[in-house]
Amino acid sequence: MANVDIKELLENGVHFGHLTRKWDPNMAPYIYTERNGVHIIDLYKTVAKIEEAVTALQKIANSGRKILFVATKKQAKDIVSEKANAVNMPYITERWPGGMLTNFVTIRKAVKKMASIERMKQDGSFDALSKREKLQINRQREKLEKNLGSISDMTRLPGAIFIVDIKKEHIAVTEAQKLNIPIFAMVDTNSDPRMVDFVIPANDDASKSIEKVLSFVTDAIAEGLANRKAEKNKATVKKTEKTEVTETVETTANPVEIKAEETPVEETKEGEK
Repeated sequence: MANVDIKELLENGVHFGHLTRKWDPNMAPYIYTERNGVHIIDLYKTVAKIEEAVTALQKIANSGRKILFVATKKQAKDIVSEKANAVNMPYITERWPGGMLTNFVTIRKAVKKMASIERMKQDGSFDALSKREKLQINRQREKLEKNLGSISDMTRLPGAIFIVDIKKEHIAVTEAQKLNIPIFAMVDTNSDPRMVDFVIPANDDASKSIEKVLSFVTDAIAEGLANRKAEKNKATVKKTEKTEVTETVETTANPVEIKAEETPVEETKEGEK
């Protein structure tokens, strides 16, 4: 489980909020003070909320469900894609596709279209197309890959969604709320925490802050995945042992002796030769 050190959070600027004039009053419980016109986040609250969030995320990962990461702001994109890839989780770092969650069936069709184009290239049917058709298909694939490539393995709705900057990703928040998908998020002092199920009060603008918080998050997910793998292996071993024991019992059981039936000898009647 995450061992969150306040000093680490401080060194990475997790405590810096927005200008006081831009604050959302609902973030008041998570604000420690104001300094030079900037709100300072209470890092003790941040530590508690990180621990609460990573515990829940570990359980979701252990259950086998996917956690979708969302961050389209410039300073978060590379960090999120790297961290999500490390734990094999889907992510959106380009423009949020409208209906990504609420119209998931259509999104899946687009992903399948991308896969079919890939198959065409592999089986050689792509080479038989005209130059113009190839150009059109390549453009279509590039667009799909850019927007949906990172969710190509997501065959069903995610078990949770993790967002960096809920103000910017408000459409993702709205869609997740409609479907009752748990929302985890880094929430800065200019945002409304009531929109989120698991709030992590933190600076969502500085890359160092984003990377530090996401490190705790993805470490917990990795632990949940490792636990799931260990449980599966344990179950497989038990099943194998049970099968071996059953086979041994069947092999060593005393065989039933089957006596051959004696063929009765017909008595010769008197007078017959």
